[in-house]
Amino acid sequence: MSIRWLRCGVLVLSVALASSAWAERKVLRISYEDSPTAEYVVALLRMALPFSNVDYQLDLQRISFTVPRLIEEIKGGNFDLMWTATNNELEEQLLPIRVPLYKGLLGHRVFIIHPSLQSRFDQVDNLLDLQRFSLGQGRGWSDVEILEANDLKVTVATKYGGLFHMVEGGRFDAFPRGVQEPWQELQLRPELQLTVEEKLLLVYKMPYYLFTGRDNRALAIDLEATLIRAIEAGAFDEFFFSYPQIKDVISKANLAERKVFPLVNPQLPPKTPVDNPILWLDAGKLKEKANAQVEQAAGADLSSLY
Repeated sequence: MSIRWLRCGVLVLSVALASSAWAERKVLRISYEDSPTAEYVVALLRMALPFSNVDYQLDLQRISFTVPRLIEEIKGGNFDLMWTATNNELEEQLLPIRVPLYKGLLGHRVFIIHPSLQSRFDQVDNLLDLQRFSLGQGRGWSDVEILEANDLKVTVATKYGGLFHMVEGGRFDAFPRGVQEPWQELQLRPELQLTVEEKLLLVYKMPYYLFTGRDNRALAIDLEATLIRAIEAGAFDEFFFSYPQIKDVISKANLAERKVFPLVNPQLPPKTPVDNPILWLDAGKLKEKANAQVEQAAGADLSSLY
């Protein structure tokens, strides 16, 4: 074979590969608003997407919707992805990508409260005591039904940002948040007199998934496989435990010392992969990490004495 024909063959192959790569490129349209959760999910996607054979590009459109409205936008094909806690009704409307984005951590919830209420929460010993308090949540959030199923009083608000002003103003007693959320949320709102309650922890199984439209099955299958590859490669856990919010949880949430209230989640869909251990955070190991960090810090302090 002559050099000329060899060069022609290489050129044809290069063009074919470039065309194939271009054919595999896909833009993912996402409704995005500034929040710690949105920042985390987008960062997670950017970490994981290189594990796919598709060249995904994120198109972040700064348009804020309520959860019910965003579901309709996804169903209508105006956006490709959203993220929220799952439930049976939602999985009937959209396709879940069944890899918990927070490894189930969002089912571990602490309260944002006005500091003046801490002494009242100190007196809570059982679920009956807790049922005397009112809790705030957003309209359309899956947590509402979970909390109400456990006979907890819930006040619902339309806008996420308004919930912080409502708990400060005494419209309800506490705003339950995933353990990785409240410190950054409060840091973004220094003008409000709010703090994280110190003693209590709600725990329920609540996977937080990506969702896409039911006619977008190929995307759902590929993104699930992509996230699993990231987990199996160790990249997911490396990202998760090094992410600033998660590191703050280990150092600030003091999980080992909190009084745990296990709650029933009546919404948990039957196809939830509860038996796949690589997908879920082991709460006991999270406590071990917290204790190990405390011991490490104490050891460092003592070493400075010698």
